[in-house]
Amino acid sequence: MSASGSSGTFSLQDCDVIGFDLDHTLCRYDLKETSRLIYESFAQYLVEHKGYDKDLLNLTPTAWDFCFKGLVVDLEEGYLVKLAEDGTVLRATHGTRDLSQEEIIKHYGPKREWKHFNSLNSTFTRSAKYYFYDNYFDLPGALLCARVVDVLNKLLKIFEGCEVTPDFWKDMVAAIDHNYNTSAFREDSGWYFPRVKRDPGRFLQPCSASVRRWLRGLKENGKILLLITSSHSDYCRLVCDHILGKDFEDVFDVIITNALKPGFFSLIPQQRPFRTLVNDVEDSEGLPGLEKPGWYSQGNWPHLHDLLKKMTGRVEPRVVYFGDSMRSDMFPAFSFGKWETVMIVEEMEGEGVARANPAPSQPAEKKSKFEDQAMKTPSAASQQWGSYFVDVQRDEGGEERLRLTWCSHCIHTYSTMAIPSIEAIADLPLDYKFPRFSPDKPSTTGYYPRPPDTLLKREENQS
Repeated sequence: MSASGSSGTFSLQDCDVIGFDLDHTLCRYDLKETSRLIYESFAQYLVEHKGYDKDLLNLTPTAWDFCFKGLVVDLEEGYLVKLAEDGTVLRATHGTRDLSQEEIIKHYGPKREWKHFNSLNSTFTRSAKYYFYDNYFDLPGALLCARVVDVLNKLLKIFEGCEVTPDFWKDMVAAIDHNYNTSAFREDSGWYFPRVKRDPGRFLQPCSASVRRWLRGLKENGKILLLITSSHSDYCRLVCDHILGKDFEDVFDVIITNALKPGFFSLIPQQRPFRTLVNDVEDSEGLPGLEKPGWYSQGNWPHLHDLLKKMTGRVEPRVVYFGDSMRSDMFPAFSFGKWETVMIVEEMEGEGVARANPAPSQPAEKKSKFEDQAMKTPSAASQQWGSYFVDVQRDEGGEERLRLTWCSHCIHTYSTMAIPSIEAIADLPLDYKFPRFSPDKPSTTGYYPRPPDTLLKREENQS
């Protein structure tokens, strides 16, 4: 429920419960190292298990400019598109090749309409026709997907309209499952988990002292703290040990792993029961409900809501949830849970927002060739795709205007506010009043500590 009503501000002081996603929210990753590892993990699977061209394993640092959050891949034809707030195609590629404005109009019509937009925009559900890349754990797959289409074009000598076969996407999904399935960590299988287990400090960034003090302060002020992650319990434990310390379980009242978001927020009859864990193995019998705080697996929002009512003594507990994914965190928590939502938007740091408590640089012996050759971090603006927040739309007459991207519009619609990291607010008093997003306020309102450069420029042009 709303923590500050219609006042136009939001304060953590007014919340009873404060929840967090884990990856890329409470835990920050070295995006360059992690993205490179994820790409290699997926590509190795395609090459070794599915017989794909070994050239997919050869990746130059400059290729990472293509890696951009918010893209949608059309699985029927191999196009990747960047959308405006109303579904207009702002930019597009076929594989990694840019489409010209004329090609975009030829393919999508004079209004440049992407035909599946209404389905994606209203439900965020997965589809056999498209895939939305909105988090850093699958984002390198967008680059791999585009490069596979390039390979198909090269082999088939087709440079437009190459159809991505269903088998190709099945192979991509299999690569994800091979590396991320719930038993992969325990079995040391795939390429991702073994590398992170062997050298977590290369990929995970410990929480700053200010964030740890902030979490303790929330507890001391009577706030109930939740951790809700789709990661399995064994991986969650490794991450939390590294970023918070061995006593991390004392920080949270309730920990939910393998939450399978966004399904966690689904209402009856789709809900999954909570399960207890013994040595990171789920009990086969689901629980009829939650009776007490603790560490659980899977579960559903209605049963968690019942527990929070008991813990707070409120019919409608006031909950805020921090997350980085629109599909898995913001949209379902806002739409089903009716929670306040704070979106972690690392792209703000690429547009004039200073990073709070920057992570120490890697020792020279640990730096990869990608760092040495200036690999672009995936959260930075892209030469090929532009800004995450705003882009130029050119009409048939050549006239240009600045448009909000669909991702930017979703942030304003389903988030209470947006921050680049938890560090950005960790030193503020608990009763600090943040301006919140509102449809009757400028699009720059709701970002803390300041709006991204491109949004400020757009507001200046409109005033």
